[in-house]
Amino acid sequence: MRLHNQNRKAIFRALTLLLLLLSAFNPKQAAAQTQEIKGVVRDSAAAAIAGATVSVNGTKRNVITANDGSFTINAAPGDQLRITAIGFSEQIIPVSGKGLLTVTMLTEVKALSDVVVIGYGSQRRADVTSAVASVKQENFIKGPVQDAGQLIQGKVAGLTVSAPSGDPTSGTQILLRGNTTLFGANTNPLVLVDGVPGSLTTVAPEDIESIDVLKDGSAAAIYGVRGTNGVILITTKRASGNNINTVEYNGYVSTETIARKLDMLTAADYREQIKEGIRDASWDLGSNTDWLDEITRTPVSQVHNITFRGGNSKTNYLLSLNYRALQGIFLRSNNNTFTGRADINHNMFDDKLKLNLQLLNQNIDYIQTTDGGSFNGYTYRQALIYNPTSPVKNEDGTWFQQVGNFNYENPLSRIYETSGKYQGVNTRINANLTYTPVIGLKLNALFSYSRLNNESGYSETKQHVSTLRDGLNGYAAVGSTQSIDRLTELTAEYTKSFKDHRFSLLGGYGYQENEYFNFYERNYDFPTDIFDYSNIQLGNALKEGKATLYSYKGETNLISFFGRLQYSFADKYLLLASIRREAASQLYGAKKPWGTFPSVSVGWHITKEGFMLHQTLFDDLKLRAGYGVTGNPPASLFLGVAQIGYGSYNYSNGQWIQTLAPTQNANPYLKWEEKQETNIGLDFSMLKGRISGSADYYIRRIKGLLYNYQVPSPPNLYSTTEANVGTMENKGFEVIVNFIPVQTKSFQWTTSVNFSTNSNKLISLSNDLYKATSDYFTTGYTGEPIQTFTHIVYIGKGIGDFYGFKVTGLDDNGKWIYEGQDGKPVNYDDFAHSFEDKKVIGNGLPKYYAGWNNNFKYKAFDLSITMRGAFKYQVLNYQRMYYENPTLQNYNRLKSAYDKPYGKALLTAPLEFNSYYIENGDFWKVDNIVLGYTFSLHSKYIKGLRLYASTINTLTITGYKGIDPEVNRLGLNPGDDDRDKYPTSRTYTFGVNVTF
Repeated sequence: MRLHNQNRKAIFRALTLLLLLLSAFNPKQAAAQTQEIKGVVRDSAAAAIAGATVSVNGTKRNVITANDGSFTINAAPGDQLRITAIGFSEQIIPVSGKGLLTVTMLTEVKALSDVVVIGYGSQRRADVTSAVASVKQENFIKGPVQDAGQLIQGKVAGLTVSAPSGDPTSGTQILLRGNTTLFGANTNPLVLVDGVPGSLTTVAPEDIESIDVLKDGSAAAIYGVRGTNGVILITTKRASGNNINTVEYNGYVSTETIARKLDMLTAADYREQIKEGIRDASWDLGSNTDWLDEITRTPVSQVHNITFRGGNSKTNYLLSLNYRALQGIFLRSNNNTFTGRADINHNMFDDKLKLNLQLLNQNIDYIQTTDGGSFNGYTYRQALIYNPTSPVKNEDGTWFQQVGNFNYENPLSRIYETSGKYQGVNTRINANLTYTPVIGLKLNALFSYSRLNNESGYSETKQHVSTLRDGLNGYAAVGSTQSIDRLTELTAEYTKSFKDHRFSLLGGYGYQENEYFNFYERNYDFPTDIFDYSNIQLGNALKEGKATLYSYKGETNLISFFGRLQYSFADKYLLLASIRREAASQLYGAKKPWGTFPSVSVGWHITKEGFMLHQTLFDDLKLRAGYGVTGNPPASLFLGVAQIGYGSYNYSNGQWIQTLAPTQNANPYLKWEEKQETNIGLDFSMLKGRISGSADYYIRRIKGLLYNYQVPSPPNLYSTTEANVGTMENKGFEVIVNFIPVQTKSFQWTTSVNFSTNSNKLISLSNDLYKATSDYFTTGYTGEPIQTFTHIVYIGKGIGDFYGFKVTGLDDNGKWIYEGQDGKPVNYDDFAHSFEDKKVIGNGLPKYYAGWNNNFKYKAFDLSITMRGAFKYQVLNYQRMYYENPTLQNYNRLKSAYDKPYGKALLTAPLEFNSYYIENGDFWKVDNIVLGYTFSLHSKYIKGLRLYASTINTLTITGYKGIDPEVNRLGLNPGDDDRDKYPTSRTYTFGVNVTF
C-alpha cells in the first residue's frame, strides 16, 4: 500500500510539472487553466434531477446530468456555471474548486416538471413528444361519480366523457377522437390500472391518484392492437416514503333529483279535456295518480373510503377499503359495491430488487327488475304513458291493470311483482418485480391474475303482467359468467447519459389470455311463487321442452414483442420510437395472424436554441410531431376459417335430426383493422407558468374496416363473407390553455379552457375482390310501433346522419307537408312515404366540444367549477316523437301534444319519424361545483380535516326540449334519445376528508 501511494505521488508530481511547462509556452492559456468540477443537481426535496444542462457561462462547454443528478465539467476558478432544467428556475453558481458542488433547483413551472405516465414507464412532461394528457387527483370531479371516467369529465381536450343514464349501475361513455370502427370488437379505449388491463370500475374512484390519457397513435402504438381507441392509464394511490403511519378517511352522503322532467298530462288535464270535448268521459277512472312520483323516491347514497399507510423506506404498505351504497331515483334501483385493495412494497439487496404486490377484491350486488339488467327502463315508459286518473290498485288489493291495451302495464306492478339480484366478485392479484443489477439497467416482470364471477337471478310472480297478459304463470331465469384473465409482461430498460446525450432503450415480451364461460336458463309455468328463481327446475316449460338453456365457453390469447427508444440531445431535440409485433387467436386460420405496429415522434425545445435564450416571454416552447399505427381485432373468433353449425330439424327414419349447415366462409386474408395516425402539436409555457397549454392537429386513417359482403353461392358455401375492405378517416384539432390570472398570498385563481373538433368520413367499402352492393347502409331503430331505421351511412360521408322524411309545415287538416325529392312541397296524401323520399335531416355527432374549469382558493376556502359543452349536432327526441301526437288517447301524452305545430292545427297524422322531431342538441353544462374548507389544526391526533359540499349536473343551458341533450354518441346511430333510458339526475353531496 505504501509503495502504491508513493507511485501515485510520483505520477502526480510528473503531471503537475508537465502542465507547468505547457503553460510556460502559452501564458494566456495558463491564465485560463481549467479543472474538473464535479457536482450533483437536486430539487428542493433532495431528489436527483436527471437531464439538467450544466454549462460554463460565456462558453459552449455544457454537459447533461446523469440519472442520479451527477455531472462532471471542466471550468476555471472564477467561472460561473449556469444550470437549467425544464420546470426549474435557472441557477448561476460560481466555481470555487472546493469539494463536491451541490446545486438545489427551485421549481418554477410546475406543469413542465410533472411526471406523466406513458406505456411501460413515465416521462417528465417536458420530454413528452406525443399527445398525452394528465389529470391529478386534486382536479378530479368530486361526488358519487359513476366510474373513473367521470372523474376527468371535461378535463381533457378530445376526450368525450358523458353519462347519458342516471342508473346507479351504469357507467360513462367514452369517445376519444371519434369512431374508429364499423363492426369491430371494441370502441372503448384500453384501460390499464397500474399497468394491468381493467375497466373504469376496477378500482374505487376515491382510490385513484392520477389518470393519464394517451391520445394519439405514436403514444398508444406501444400497446399495439389494444390501443387503437386510445389508452387510459389509471394510477392508484401508493405507500411511499419513510416512517409512514397515517390513516385517511374520505366519506360523503348525497341525494339526487331528476334533472329535468317531461311535462305530461295530469288527471286535472284529463278532466279538463273531457269538459272541452277533446277526450271521452270514459277515460276518467276516478283517481288522481302521479305515476312518475309513484315509482320515484328521495334517494340517499353514501360512500366511505378509509386508507391505511404504514412502513418505512424498505417495506411499506397501503390498505384501502371502499364501500359505495348508491340509491337510484327509482324504487328498487341501487348499486352496492365493496372494494378492498392492498399495495405492498419491499426493497431487498441494497434496494436493487423491488417487489410490489397488489391484491384487490371487489364485491358488487344490486337489485334486478328486468331479466339480465338492473332497473327496467320499460317501467319508466309505463309511468309516463299510464292514465293519471287510474288507481294504483283495485278494491280487492290487486294491481290495477288494463291488459287489453297494447303494451300498457301498471309500473308499480312491474317493480313489486319481480324479484331479482345480481352478485359479482372481481378478484385480482398483481406481482411486479424490478431488478437493477447495474446503474442504468432495469429488469421488470409483471404477473397478473384476474377472475370475475357473477351470478344473477330474476323472477316474475303470477300477478305480474306477463302472467295476466301472456299466460306465463310465473317466470324465472338464472345465469352466471366466469371470466379469467392472465397476463405476463417481461421488460428490460437501459438508460444512459453522456455529454449532451440521454437515451433509454426498452424491450419486452407480453402474453395475455382470457378464458370465459357463460350459462343461462329460463323457465316458466310454476306451481308457486314462493321460491322466486331458486327452484327454477319446477317450471313446467322445462318439462315440455319450451324452456331456454344454454352454455358457452371460449378462450382468446395475445402474444406480443415490443421495443422502444427514447433519445434526447442537449435537452433540445427529442425522439421516441417504438414497435410492437403481436398475434391474437381471433385471427386463427388467417395467412397473416401477426401484426406490426410502429410509431415515431419527435420534439424540439425551441426555447433551448441560442436565439431564444435571452427572451423572457416563453418558459418553454416545444414543437411535436408523431406518427403511429395501432390495430383493432375482429369481434368474433375464427373468422379466417370456414365453419358449420347446427341448423333446422329434419324428420328421418321416425326421428327428428338436427342438420349441420355452413355458417361461414373461409377468409384466409382476414387481418387487423389498422389505424394510422399523424399528430402535430405544440406545448408552451409563458410568463413563469402563468400561461401554459398545448395544441394538437391529428389525422386518423383507419384501413381494413370489417364489413359483411354478399358473395355468390356457389362457389362459396355461405352467402356472405366478412372481410377487411373499408377505409375511414377522422381528423380534428384540440387545444387546452391554462391560466393563473391571480396569485397572491391569500388568494389564487387558476383556470383552464379546452376546445376540440372532430370530423369523420367513411371513404370506401369496396376493393377489387369485395364490392359493396350499395353506396350506403342503414342503421339505428325507432322501436315499435313506428319500426324503421333512424340513420344512414353513405360512402364518402360521415357517420351519424339522421335519415327520414323532411317536413316543412302542416296543412289546415293537421297533416304534414313534406319536402319532395325535387325540393318542392308535397301534401301528406300525395306523398309516397318511400325510402327514396327520405333525406339527411341532421347528424348526431357534435362538431365542437369545449370545457372551462376554474379553481379558486382564498385562505382556507376552496371552490372549483367545472363546465363543458357540445355544439353543432342534432338529437332525435323520442319522447316528442312518441308522446306528442294527440291522435293516441289510450296512452298519456305530453302537454305539448295539444300545441299546434307551425301554428296551424292539431296534428292528425299518425306516429311518424320525421324532421319535426330532430332538434339541435347544443348545450352548455355547469357540471360540478365544489366548495370546501380546510381546517388549520394543532392536534396531536388529527393531521388534516376538510369539509366540502358539491353538486353534479348542476345546470344545463340548452334549447333541446327533451330531458337531456347529452345522449348516446357511440356506434353508428349517435343522437338517438332512447325513450326508455333512465333519466339523468342532479346530485347534491356533503363530504369530509380526515387524516390521522
